[in-house]
Amino acid sequence: MSEQTANLSLSYILPSQAQKHVTHNEALQRLDAIVQLTVMAAMAAPPPSPAEGNVFAVTAPATGDWTGQAGRLALRQDGAWIFIQPRAGWRAWRADTQTLALHDGGGWIEQPLPAEGMMQLLGIATSADATNRLAVSSPAILLTHAGAGHQLKINKASMADTATLLFQSDWSGRAEIGLAGEDALSFKVSADGASWRTALAVSGNGYVHQPHRPLGEAAKSAGSVSRSDGDAVGFDSLSLAQGDVALGTTVAGGTGLRLLVPETGVYRLCLTLASSASAAHGVDLIRNDGASLARIRKTGTGGTETSCSTEALASLTSGDWLHLSHFGTSMVHYGTTGTRLQIALE
Repeated sequence: MSEQTANLSLSYILPSQAQKHVTHNEALQRLDAIVQLTVMAAMAAPPPSPAEGNVFAVTAPATGDWTGQAGRLALRQDGAWIFIQPRAGWRAWRADTQTLALHDGGGWIEQPLPAEGMMQLLGIATSADATNRLAVSSPAILLTHAGAGHQLKINKASMADTATLLFQSDWSGRAEIGLAGEDALSFKVSADGASWRTALAVSGNGYVHQPHRPLGEAAKSAGSVSRSDGDAVGFDSLSLAQGDVALGTTVAGGTGLRLLVPETGVYRLCLTLASSASAAHGVDLIRNDGASLARIRKTGTGGTETSCSTEALASLTSGDWLHLSHFGTSMVHYGTTGTRLQIALE
C-alpha cells in the first residue's frame, strides 16, 4: 500500500505509527494551502516578510530558500517553507493580477476562454458596461483573415438608426464616419463634441456632396449702373452659399457689402464682368482694400453689352474680405447672369 494519496500526496497514518498527529497535521497543512488555492504572486526568490499561510508560485531561476524548487508552490508554514508540486488541472486565484490561473502540467496560464458560448460582457484590460459590452484597452487591435479575406460588419436596425465609427479625444467626439441617421455614407466632424457638421456625404447612387465646403456666388441686384474709374462696389446677394460664406459690412467709400472669407485655404475665384462702354474699362477683385486678386480689361464695345470672365487661384485667410474696384467709365450690368463673383475652397 502506498504511504501517500494519489492526487494530493497526503501522507497516510500507518498502523503502529509513532506521533500520528504529526502526519495528520502535515496533511491538513497541505489541504489548507491547496483547497481554494490562492497564489500571492509568481516569484523566483522568497519575499522578505511572507505572512503565515501565503502561497507563491516559484519561477526559474529559483534562488535563496527556493533554490531547486522552480515550478512548485511554496507554502509559508510555521516560519518555514513547504513545497508542493502542482498537477495539471489545478486552478488558482492570482492575487497579484486578479485573474484565475490554470496549471497545464508545465506551468500556470491564465484561465482560457471557452471555445464556444455567449458572454454578456467582455472587458480586455478595461471594464465593459451595459452600453460598451465589449471593451478593449490596447495599443492596437489586429483583425486578420481566415482564408482569403476579412470583413468588419456594423449593422443597424433601420435607416433612421446609426452604424458608425466614432473617434474621440479625451472621451469627447471629434469625428464620425458611417451611416448616421440615414443610408448615405457621411464624414462628420466636431470642434467641441457638441456641434457636428457633415464634411462629406456619399449617396447610395454614388454622388458626392460637401455640404459645408466654403463656396458661393455673390452679385448685386439686377440692373445697370454707370461706373467711373476707382468706384468701389460690393454685393448685396448670395446664392449657392454654404460653408459660412457671408456678406459683411459696407465697402469703405463705395456701395454694397464685403464678401467675407470663412476659412483659411486656397480658393478658386471666377470673376465675370458684364458691361457696355465706348472706351477701355474693366474691374479688379480686391482683397482687404489692398492687392488685386483677379483683373478684367475690355476695349470699347460701342455701347453693346458684352460679358467676360477670368479665373484665379488665391491663398486667402479666414476673415479676409473681397470687393470690386472699377477701371474706366462703363455701364455695368448686375444680377446673377451679369457681373458677379464665384468663390470656392479648393
